[in-house]
Amino acid sequence: MKILVIGGNGTIGKTITAHFSKEDEVVVAGRSSGDVTVDIASAGSIIKMFETVGTVDAIINVAGDAKWDTFDNLSEEDFYIGIKSKMMGQVNLVRLGRKYLNDGGSITLTTGILADEPVYMTTSAAMVNGAIQSFVMAVALELDRGLRVNVVSADLVEDAFEKYKDFFPGNTPVPMDKVVAGYIKSVKGKINGAVIRIRG
Repeated sequence: MKILVIGGNGTIGKTITAHFSKEDEVVVAGRSSGDVTVDIASAGSIIKMFETVGTVDAIINVAGDAKWDTFDNLSEEDFYIGIKSKMMGQVNLVRLGRKYLNDGGSITLTTGILADEPVYMTTSAAMVNGAIQSFVMAVALELDRGLRVNVVSADLVEDAFEKYKDFFPGNTPVPMDKVVAGYIKSVKGKINGAVIRIRG
């Protein structure tokens, strides 16, 4: 299986890449490093990436930005960071990437616990995460050629616990192998239109 991992050098991405590389051909895409570079906030950059990589059996995205700040401080432009990257970036990976998927291929997007349990200063991030989860459930009804799309929504992961623990008091960090299992379920299984929630 040929798998494209976008954001493959990040906290979750590098663990996913390490797992799938044991049995599959993995192509890593990142904003500044990897086998190919991409900025998912740019449709043109996404097209260029797919033209370089060619057809694949699975696309996994763990990239996407959103501004964290208080609602009072968030400007319209701040909201557009998440809208263009975390939301439309992932929508465009499906919209533009599906023609580069082999029949029966899958796309796995990424959100997080904020869609269900937002915390302080995450108005923008929670908004776009929720939008992507609704998008996945809806677009799954329209894909042809046996294509599938799912989204993994993990709680605070162990490898990022120290960095973000003050934002998530009382949350139990999720072991990385449990997070990886969510992506395996999406890529190797047959589910479609699912929000795969990984909680501690």
